Amino acid sequence: MQASVHTFDFDTARGSVITDNGRVLPFDERVFAASRLRHLRPGQRVSIEVGAGEITRLWIVGIGPGQRIG
Repeated sequence: MQASVHTFDFDTARGSVITDNGRVLPFDERVFAASRLRHLRPGQRVSIEVGAGEITRLWIVGIGPGQRIG
């Protein structure tokens, strides 16, 4: 699923995305750490996987697949 970064706090490594259908989903530091990314900026396009109503994987196509949590 595609989404855009809505918020990202570098200090806590937490943030949220807005899916293409307008849903805002938060992600925590575990998801960000598993992505192996260093930083995200608002508006940046990302791919996500969602399970049980929460983001379980986040990545940027072409940079790396990230890893699933849980």
